[in-house]
Amino acid sequence: MEVKVINNRPVKIWTDKVEESAMSQIENLTTLPFLFHHLAIMPDVHAGKGMPIGGVLACKDVVIPNAVGVDIGCGMCAVETNLKASEIPAEVLRKKIMRGIRRRIPLGKNHHKELQDEKYLPEGFDIDKMEIVKRRQHAIRYEIGTLGGGNHFIELQKDEEDTLWIMIHSGSRNLGKQVGDYYNEIAAKLNERWYSAVSPEVHMPFLARQTQEFDMYWNEMQYCVAFALCNRKLMMERIEEIIADSIKEVEFEPMINIAHNYAAIEHHFDSDVIVHRKGATLARKGVTGIIPGSQGTASYIVEGLGNPESFCSCSHGAGRLLSRKSAIETLDLQQEIAMLEAKGIVHAVRSRDDLQEASGAYKDIDEVIANEADLVKVKTKLLPVAVIKG
Repeated sequence: MEVKVINNRPVKIWTDKVEESAMSQIENLTTLPFLFHHLAIMPDVHAGKGMPIGGVLACKDVVIPNAVGVDIGCGMCAVETNLKASEIPAEVLRKKIMRGIRRRIPLGKNHHKELQDEKYLPEGFDIDKMEIVKRRQHAIRYEIGTLGGGNHFIELQKDEEDTLWIMIHSGSRNLGKQVGDYYNEIAAKLNERWYSAVSPEVHMPFLARQTQEFDMYWNEMQYCVAFALCNRKLMMERIEEIIADSIKEVEFEPMINIAHNYAAIEHHFDSDVIVHRKGATLARKGVTGIIPGSQGTASYIVEGLGNPESFCSCSHGAGRLLSRKSAIETLDLQQEIAMLEAKGIVHAVRSRDDLQEASGAYKDIDEVIANEADLVKVKTKLLPVAVIKG
Protein backbone atom coordinates (compact mmCIF):
# COMPACT_ATOMS: atom_id res chain seq x y z
CA MET A 1 0.00 0.00 0.00
CA GLU A 2 1.33 3.40 -1.03
CA VAL A 3 0.32 6.68 0.61
CA LYS A 4 0.15 9.83 -1.49
CA VAL A 5 -0.80 13.30 -0.31
CA ILE A 6 -2.91 15.10 -2.90
CA ASN A 7 -4.42 18.52 -2.20
CA ASN A 8 -3.30 18.00 1.41
CA ARG A 9 -5.46 14.87 1.70
CA PRO A 10 -4.04 11.35 2.24
CA VAL A 11 -4.75 8.81 -0.52
CA LYS A 12 -3.95 5.16 0.21
CA ILE A 13 -3.47 3.06 -2.93
CA TRP A 14 -3.02 -0.71 -3.07
CA THR A 15 -1.28 -0.72 -6.47
CA ASP A 16 1.52 1.10 -8.25
CA LYS A 17 -0.36 1.00 -11.56
CA VAL A 18 -3.00 3.72 -11.83
CA GLU A 19 -3.99 4.98 -15.29
CA GLU A 20 -3.86 8.71 -15.90
CA SER A 21 -7.63 9.11 -16.23
CA ALA A 22 -8.23 7.30 -12.92
CA MET A 23 -5.57 9.39 -11.17
CA SER A 24 -7.27 12.54 -12.43
CA GLN A 25 -10.51 11.36 -10.82
CA ILE A 26 -8.67 10.54 -7.60
CA GLU A 27 -7.29 14.08 -7.54
CA ASN A 28 -10.82 15.44 -8.01
CA LEU A 29 -12.08 13.40 -5.05
CA THR A 30 -9.46 14.94 -2.76
CA THR A 31 -11.07 18.35 -3.36
CA LEU A 32 -14.38 17.28 -1.82
CA PRO A 33 -14.90 19.26 1.41
CA PHE A 34 -16.73 16.37 3.10
CA LEU A 35 -14.08 13.71 2.37
CA PHE A 36 -13.44 11.91 5.66
CA HIS A 37 -9.98 10.94 6.93
CA HIS A 38 -8.49 9.60 3.68
CA LEU A 39 -9.33 8.13 0.29
CA ALA A 40 -8.80 4.38 -0.26
CA ILE A 41 -8.07 3.00 -3.73
CA MET A 42 -8.18 -0.76 -4.38
CA PRO A 43 -5.71 -2.67 -6.62
CA ASP A 44 -8.27 -3.16 -9.41
CA VAL A 45 -8.70 0.60 -9.88
CA HIS A 46 -9.69 2.03 -13.25
CA ALA A 47 -11.57 5.11 -14.43
CA GLY A 48 -15.31 5.34 -13.91
CA LYS A 49 -17.81 8.20 -14.05
CA GLY A 50 -16.77 10.87 -11.57
CA MET A 51 -15.15 8.34 -9.25
CA PRO A 52 -12.83 5.50 -10.26
CA ILE A 53 -14.04 1.92 -10.07
CA GLY A 54 -12.22 0.31 -7.16
CA GLY A 55 -12.63 3.40 -4.99
CA VAL A 56 -13.74 3.65 -1.35
CA LEU A 57 -14.94 7.09 -0.32
CA ALA A 58 -15.99 7.90 3.24
CA CYS A 59 -17.94 11.14 3.76
CA LYS A 60 -19.46 13.08 6.60
CA ASP A 61 -23.21 13.59 6.25
CA VAL A 62 -23.59 13.34 2.45
CA VAL A 63 -24.33 10.62 -0.07
CA ILE A 64 -23.08 10.89 -3.66
CA PRO A 65 -25.08 8.91 -6.26
CA ASN A 66 -22.12 8.86 -8.68
CA ALA A 67 -19.93 7.37 -5.92
CA VAL A 68 -22.29 4.39 -5.89
CA GLY A 69 -22.81 4.22 -9.65
CA VAL A 70 -25.80 3.26 -11.73
CA ASP A 71 -25.67 -0.52 -11.26
CA ILE A 72 -26.66 -0.21 -7.61
CA GLY A 73 -26.19 -3.43 -5.65
CA CYS A 74 -24.17 -5.09 -8.40
CA GLY A 75 -22.25 -7.97 -6.88
CA MET A 76 -21.28 -11.59 -6.79
CA CYS A 77 -22.75 -14.86 -5.61
CA ALA A 78 -21.30 -18.36 -5.57
CA VAL A 79 -22.47 -21.87 -4.67
CA GLU A 80 -20.38 -24.97 -4.06
CA THR A 81 -21.74 -28.34 -5.23
CA ASN A 82 -20.83 -31.92 -4.39
CA LEU A 83 -19.98 -32.70 -8.03
CA LYS A 84 -16.54 -33.27 -9.53
CA ALA A 85 -16.09 -31.10 -12.61
CA SER A 86 -14.04 -33.70 -14.47
CA GLU A 87 -16.79 -36.28 -14.08
CA ILE A 88 -19.43 -34.23 -15.92
CA PRO A 89 -19.65 -35.53 -19.52
CA ALA A 90 -18.87 -32.87 -22.14
CA GLU A 91 -22.20 -33.45 -23.88
CA VAL A 92 -24.10 -32.93 -20.63
CA LEU A 93 -22.13 -29.76 -19.88
CA ARG A 94 -22.64 -28.18 -23.30
CA LYS A 95 -26.05 -29.43 -24.42
CA LYS A 96 -27.99 -29.79 -21.18
CA ILE A 97 -26.46 -27.40 -18.66
CA MET A 98 -25.13 -24.51 -20.75
CA ARG A 99 -28.01 -24.58 -23.25
CA GLY A 100 -30.45 -24.91 -20.37
CA ILE A 101 -29.03 -21.80 -18.71
CA ARG A 102 -29.27 -19.81 -21.93
CA ARG A 103 -32.89 -20.90 -22.38
CA ARG A 104 -34.01 -19.97 -18.88
CA ILE A 105 -31.93 -16.88 -18.12
CA PRO A 106 -32.20 -13.89 -20.50
CA LEU A 107 -28.81 -12.34 -21.31
CA GLY A 108 -27.67 -8.85 -22.27
CA LYS A 109 -30.55 -6.43 -22.73
CA ASN A 110 -33.11 -9.24 -22.96
CA HIS A 111 -35.85 -9.64 -20.36
CA HIS A 112 -38.33 -12.41 -19.60
CA LYS A 113 -41.26 -12.52 -21.98
CA GLU A 114 -43.63 -13.40 -19.13
CA LEU A 115 -44.17 -11.66 -15.82
CA GLN A 116 -42.27 -13.32 -12.99
CA ASP A 117 -44.02 -14.00 -9.68
CA GLU A 118 -44.07 -11.12 -7.19
CA LYS A 119 -42.67 -13.47 -4.55
CA TYR A 120 -39.23 -13.06 -6.14
CA LEU A 121 -39.14 -9.28 -5.44
CA PRO A 122 -37.75 -7.68 -2.26
CA GLU A 123 -40.03 -7.54 0.76
CA GLY A 124 -40.30 -5.15 3.69
CA PHE A 125 -40.14 -1.87 1.73
CA ASP A 126 -42.70 0.95 1.58
CA ILE A 127 -42.96 1.14 -2.20
CA ASP A 128 -45.44 4.03 -2.11
CA LYS A 129 -42.68 6.33 -0.81
CA MET A 130 -40.32 5.51 -3.69
CA GLU A 131 -40.54 7.51 -6.91
CA ILE A 132 -38.64 5.25 -9.32
CA VAL A 133 -39.21 1.87 -7.65
CA LYS A 134 -42.97 2.45 -7.52
CA ARG A 135 -43.02 3.52 -11.16
CA ARG A 136 -41.13 0.38 -12.23
CA GLN A 137 -42.85 -2.26 -10.09
CA HIS A 138 -44.44 -3.84 -13.13
CA ALA A 139 -41.37 -3.61 -15.37
CA ILE A 140 -39.00 -5.20 -12.87
CA ARG A 141 -41.10 -8.37 -12.84
CA TYR A 142 -39.76 -8.92 -16.37
CA GLU A 143 -36.19 -8.05 -15.27
CA ILE A 144 -35.88 -10.22 -12.16
CA GLY A 145 -33.77 -13.29 -12.85
CA THR A 146 -31.90 -11.82 -15.85
CA LEU A 147 -28.15 -11.43 -16.24
CA GLY A 148 -27.62 -8.13 -18.00
CA GLY A 149 -24.70 -7.17 -20.22
CA GLY A 150 -21.24 -5.69 -19.97
CA ASN A 151 -18.99 -7.62 -17.62
CA HIS A 152 -21.80 -9.63 -16.04
CA PHE A 153 -21.37 -13.37 -16.28
CA ILE A 154 -22.39 -16.86 -15.22
CA GLU A 155 -19.51 -19.30 -14.73
CA LEU A 156 -19.19 -22.92 -13.82
CA GLN A 157 -15.88 -23.26 -12.00
CA LYS A 158 -13.77 -25.86 -10.23
CA ASP A 159 -11.67 -25.57 -7.11
CA GLU A 160 -8.29 -27.22 -6.53
CA GLU A 161 -10.05 -30.44 -5.47
CA ASP A 162 -12.03 -30.45 -8.77
CA THR A 163 -15.27 -29.58 -6.96
CA LEU A 164 -17.78 -27.79 -9.18
CA TRP A 165 -18.89 -24.26 -8.23
CA ILE A 166 -21.42 -21.87 -9.75
CA MET A 167 -20.65 -18.13 -9.81
CA ILE A 168 -22.79 -15.19 -10.94
CA HIS A 169 -21.91 -11.51 -11.40
CA SER A 170 -24.97 -9.30 -11.89
CA GLY A 171 -26.78 -6.26 -10.54
CA SER A 172 -30.03 -4.33 -10.37
CA ARG A 173 -30.58 -4.15 -14.14
CA ASN A 174 -32.33 -1.05 -15.51
CA LEU A 175 -33.86 -0.23 -12.13
CA GLY A 176 -30.50 0.70 -10.61
CA LYS A 177 -29.60 2.88 -13.59
CA GLN A 178 -32.89 4.75 -13.43
CA VAL A 179 -32.53 5.37 -9.69
CA GLY A 180 -28.89 6.44 -10.04
CA ASP A 181 -29.52 8.81 -12.95
CA TYR A 182 -32.65 10.31 -11.37
CA TYR A 183 -31.03 11.22 -8.06
CA ASN A 184 -27.77 12.31 -9.63
CA GLU A 185 -29.76 14.87 -11.61
CA ILE A 186 -31.62 15.99 -8.49
CA ALA A 187 -28.32 16.34 -6.61
CA ALA A 188 -26.83 18.44 -9.42
CA LYS A 189 -29.79 20.83 -9.39
CA LEU A 190 -29.73 21.14 -5.60
CA ASN A 191 -25.98 21.75 -5.56
CA GLU A 192 -26.43 24.57 -8.07
CA ARG A 193 -29.18 26.06 -5.91
CA TRP A 194 -27.00 25.77 -2.80
CA TYR A 195 -24.00 27.39 -4.55
CA SER A 196 -22.05 24.28 -3.66
CA ALA A 197 -18.25 24.51 -3.48
CA VAL A 198 -18.08 21.17 -5.34
CA SER A 199 -17.36 21.94 -8.98
CA PRO A 200 -19.85 20.46 -11.48
CA GLU A 201 -16.81 19.45 -13.55
CA VAL A 202 -15.90 16.65 -11.10
CA HIS A 203 -19.33 15.01 -11.65
CA MET A 204 -19.89 14.30 -7.95
CA PRO A 205 -23.07 16.15 -6.92
CA PHE A 206 -24.21 15.18 -3.41
CA LEU A 207 -27.32 14.93 -1.26
CA ALA A 208 -27.04 16.25 2.28
CA ARG A 209 -28.12 14.13 5.23
CA GLN A 210 -31.30 15.23 7.02
CA THR A 211 -32.86 16.36 3.75
CA GLN A 212 -35.86 14.74 2.09
CA GLU A 213 -33.85 14.05 -1.06
CA PHE A 214 -31.19 12.17 0.90
CA ASP A 215 -33.84 9.95 2.50
CA MET A 216 -35.54 9.32 -0.83
CA TYR A 217 -32.30 8.25 -2.52
CA TRP A 218 -31.20 6.19 0.46
CA ASN A 219 -34.45 4.21 0.51
CA GLU A 220 -34.44 3.57 -3.24
CA MET A 221 -30.74 2.65 -3.18
CA GLN A 222 -31.42 0.07 -0.46
CA TYR A 223 -34.27 -1.36 -2.51
CA CYS A 224 -31.95 -1.67 -5.52
CA VAL A 225 -29.36 -3.52 -3.41
CA ALA A 226 -32.10 -5.91 -2.27
CA PHE A 227 -33.41 -6.28 -5.83
CA ALA A 228 -29.92 -7.11 -7.13
CA LEU A 229 -29.62 -9.84 -4.49
CA CYS A 230 -33.08 -11.20 -5.42
CA ASN A 231 -32.01 -11.15 -9.06
CA ARG A 232 -28.91 -13.24 -8.34
CA LYS A 233 -30.84 -15.60 -6.07
CA LEU A 234 -33.44 -16.33 -8.74
CA MET A 235 -30.80 -16.98 -11.39
CA MET A 236 -28.90 -19.26 -9.02
CA GLU A 237 -32.09 -21.13 -8.14
CA ARG A 238 -32.79 -21.79 -11.82
CA ILE A 239 -29.21 -22.83 -12.57
CA GLU A 240 -29.38 -25.31 -9.68
CA GLU A 241 -32.62 -26.70 -11.13
CA ILE A 242 -30.97 -27.12 -14.55
CA ILE A 243 -27.98 -28.94 -13.05
CA ALA A 244 -30.22 -31.11 -10.88
CA ASP A 245 -32.29 -32.08 -13.95
CA SER A 246 -29.10 -32.95 -15.85
CA ILE A 247 -27.20 -34.79 -13.11
CA LYS A 248 -28.90 -36.80 -10.39
CA GLU A 249 -27.96 -36.74 -6.70
CA VAL A 250 -26.43 -33.27 -6.81
CA GLU A 251 -26.27 -31.20 -3.62
CA PHE A 252 -25.74 -27.46 -3.21
CA GLU A 253 -24.19 -25.53 -0.32
CA PRO A 254 -25.80 -22.25 0.86
CA MET A 255 -25.19 -19.30 -1.47
CA ILE A 256 -22.41 -16.82 -0.74
CA ASN A 257 -23.39 -13.26 -1.71
CA ILE A 258 -21.67 -9.90 -1.57
CA ALA A 259 -22.33 -6.56 -3.29
CA HIS A 260 -19.74 -4.08 -4.52
CA ASN A 261 -21.72 -0.96 -5.57
CA TYR A 262 -23.47 0.73 -2.65
CA ALA A 263 -23.23 3.19 0.25
CA ALA A 264 -23.57 2.31 3.94
CA ILE A 265 -23.39 4.06 7.30
CA GLU A 266 -20.41 2.58 9.16
CA HIS A 267 -18.15 3.39 12.11
CA HIS A 268 -14.54 4.18 11.20
CA PHE A 269 -11.83 6.13 13.01
CA ASP A 270 -14.19 6.97 15.90
CA SER A 271 -16.86 8.45 13.64
CA ASP A 272 -20.07 7.36 11.97
CA VAL A 273 -19.57 8.03 8.27
CA ILE A 274 -21.16 7.19 4.93
CA VAL A 275 -18.88 4.78 3.08
CA HIS A 276 -19.31 4.59 -0.70
CA ARG A 277 -17.96 1.43 -2.32
CA LYS A 278 -17.88 1.76 -6.10
CA GLY A 279 -16.48 -1.48 -7.43
CA ALA A 280 -15.15 -2.38 -3.99
CA THR A 281 -16.07 -5.25 -1.68
CA LEU A 282 -16.65 -5.30 2.07
CA ALA A 283 -13.71 -7.04 3.76
CA ARG A 284 -14.65 -6.72 7.43
CA LYS A 285 -12.86 -9.27 9.60
CA GLY A 286 -14.32 -12.73 9.02
CA VAL A 287 -16.63 -11.67 6.16
CA THR A 288 -16.59 -14.05 3.18
CA GLY A 289 -16.14 -12.26 -0.14
CA ILE A 290 -15.81 -13.07 -3.83
CA ILE A 291 -13.16 -11.57 -6.12
CA PRO A 292 -13.60 -12.77 -9.71
CA GLY A 293 -10.94 -12.74 -12.36
CA SER A 294 -11.53 -12.27 -16.08
CA GLN A 295 -12.90 -14.75 -18.58
CA GLY A 296 -10.39 -17.58 -18.62
CA THR A 297 -8.56 -16.75 -15.37
CA ALA A 298 -8.93 -17.65 -11.70
CA SER A 299 -11.49 -16.26 -9.25
CA TYR A 300 -11.18 -16.28 -5.48
CA ILE A 301 -13.35 -16.84 -2.43
CA VAL A 302 -11.72 -14.73 0.28
CA GLU A 303 -12.07 -13.83 3.94
CA GLY A 304 -11.81 -10.22 5.08
CA LEU A 305 -9.06 -9.18 7.48
CA GLY A 306 -10.79 -6.00 8.64
CA ASN A 307 -8.00 -3.60 7.71
CA PRO A 308 -9.10 -0.13 8.87
CA GLU A 309 -6.85 1.61 6.32
CA SER A 310 -9.11 0.41 3.48
CA PHE A 311 -12.29 1.10 5.49
CA CYS A 312 -12.52 -2.72 5.71
CA SER A 313 -12.68 -3.07 1.91
CA CYS A 314 -10.94 -4.95 -0.90
CA SER A 315 -11.07 -5.19 -4.70
CA HIS A 316 -14.19 -6.35 -6.52
CA GLY A 317 -12.37 -8.14 -9.34
CA ALA A 318 -9.36 -7.95 -11.61
CA GLY A 319 -10.18 -4.47 -12.94
CA ARG A 320 -10.01 -3.29 -16.53
CA LEU A 321 -6.63 -2.89 -18.21
CA LEU A 322 -8.05 -1.75 -21.55
CA SER A 323 -11.17 0.23 -22.34
CA ARG A 324 -13.82 -1.64 -24.29
CA LYS A 325 -12.90 0.24 -27.47
CA SER A 326 -9.16 -0.40 -27.02
CA ALA A 327 -9.75 -4.09 -26.33
CA ILE A 328 -11.71 -4.50 -29.58
CA GLU A 329 -9.12 -2.56 -31.58
CA THR A 330 -5.91 -4.05 -30.14
CA LEU A 331 -6.45 -7.60 -28.89
CA ASP A 332 -5.87 -10.60 -31.14
CA LEU A 333 -9.15 -12.52 -31.50
CA GLN A 334 -7.60 -15.83 -32.46
CA GLN A 335 -5.01 -15.58 -29.71
CA GLU A 336 -7.68 -14.97 -27.07
CA ILE A 337 -9.76 -17.90 -28.36
CA ALA A 338 -6.71 -20.18 -28.47
CA MET A 339 -5.85 -19.34 -24.86
CA LEU A 340 -9.34 -20.28 -23.68
CA GLU A 341 -9.54 -23.46 -25.71
CA ALA A 342 -6.07 -24.55 -24.59
CA LYS A 343 -7.45 -24.52 -21.05
CA GLY A 344 -10.50 -26.52 -22.12
CA ILE A 345 -12.92 -23.74 -21.21
CA VAL A 346 -16.37 -23.54 -22.78
CA HIS A 347 -16.15 -19.81 -23.52
CA ALA A 348 -18.06 -16.84 -24.92
CA VAL A 349 -15.53 -15.23 -27.30
CA ARG A 350 -16.86 -15.47 -30.86
CA SER A 351 -16.30 -12.11 -32.57
CA ARG A 352 -14.18 -8.98 -32.27
CA ASP A 353 -16.95 -7.34 -30.26
CA ASP A 354 -16.51 -10.05 -27.61
CA LEU A 355 -12.90 -8.93 -27.08
CA GLN A 356 -14.11 -6.20 -24.72
CA GLU A 357 -14.63 -8.99 -22.17
CA ALA A 358 -11.60 -11.12 -23.11
CA SER A 359 -8.88 -11.92 -20.56
CA GLY A 360 -6.47 -9.52 -22.26
CA ALA A 361 -8.77 -6.61 -21.45
CA TYR A 362 -8.27 -7.14 -17.71
CA LYS A 363 -5.47 -6.86 -15.17
CA ASP A 364 -3.67 -9.90 -13.78
CA ILE A 365 -5.99 -11.21 -11.04
CA ASP A 366 -3.13 -12.92 -9.20
CA GLU A 367 -1.23 -9.64 -9.01
CA VAL A 368 -4.36 -7.92 -7.73
CA ILE A 369 -4.79 -10.56 -5.01
CA ALA A 370 -1.11 -10.29 -4.06
CA ASN A 371 -1.42 -6.51 -3.72
CA GLU A 372 -4.21 -6.85 -1.15
CA ALA A 373 -2.71 -9.54 1.08
CA ASP A 374 -3.22 -7.18 4.02
CA LEU A 375 -6.94 -6.83 3.19
CA VAL A 376 -8.05 -10.44 2.60
CA LYS A 377 -6.83 -13.99 2.82
CA VAL A 378 -7.64 -16.52 0.13
CA LYS A 379 -9.95 -19.35 1.13
CA THR A 380 -10.60 -21.00 -2.26
CA LYS A 381 -9.10 -20.59 -5.71
CA LEU A 382 -11.51 -21.31 -8.57
CA LEU A 383 -10.73 -21.96 -12.23
CA PRO A 384 -13.27 -21.56 -15.07
CA VAL A 385 -14.93 -24.58 -16.65
CA ALA A 386 -17.62 -22.89 -18.74
CA VAL A 387 -18.52 -19.22 -19.21
CA ILE A 388 -21.66 -17.33 -20.25
CA LYS A 389 -21.25 -13.58 -20.74
CA GLY A 390 -23.98 -10.98 -20.80
